[in-house]
Amino acid sequence: FWQASEEVEEIKADPEAEPVKKAPDQAKRNLKRIKIDTFVGMGFSNLVAFFIMLTTAVALHSHGVTSIDTSAQAANALRPIAGKFAFALFAIGIIGTGLLALPVLAGSAAYAMAGAFKWRNSLELKPSLAKAFYSVIILATLGGVALGFTSLDPIKALFWSAVINGVISAPIMMVAMLLATNSTIMGQFVIGRTLKLFGWLATGLMVIPVLVMLYTLIW
Repeated sequence: FWQASEEVEEIKADPEAEPVKKAPDQAKRNLKRIKIDTFVGMGFSNLVAFFIMLTTAVALHSHGVTSIDTSAQAANALRPIAGKFAFALFAIGIIGTGLLALPVLAGSAAYAMAGAFKWRNSLELKPSLAKAFYSVIILATLGGVALGFTSLDPIKALFWSAVINGVISAPIMMVAMLLATNSTIMGQFVIGRTLKLFGWLATGLMVIPVLVMLYTLIW
């Protein structure tokens, strides 16, 4: 949501820039930039995810720890690797993750709501000119900070937030594919056969686990 909104803001900021649908000659440069951005971003995020799983397997599973219910357990599980610095290492990791996640999630939520309700939205605007937009950022940030003072366990919160993200991603991907394959919306930039095939395949791989999870929860 944030990235899409930033693309619109860049067009507004550059007097010579126009949406590629109206100015196809600008498409090659812009699509190349977006492609590089997407490949680099997804590459690093998947690399980080892989090493999280790898280090968890080495530090926890190989030492017989197969179930983590609290953050204290996770910190203790790191003791064979990090020794007396286990708690400090885990705390730094949690704090660092929060500092990275809070602004991104708050900003994305604000842009998503602003787009849905057609509010003025931009981090370039003063708060007085986009009150609803900035209110969402403030409330989301304060809400995230407040969770740290509750009895809610961060491990379970991370788990369930991942589950919710997975469930929400399925319909979002379906809508994205319907938009990307619609020539009325995309014009000459409608996605090709190969991208359409892999796009729907990826969407299906997201939808199936969601349906299976809901089925097992209900029955």
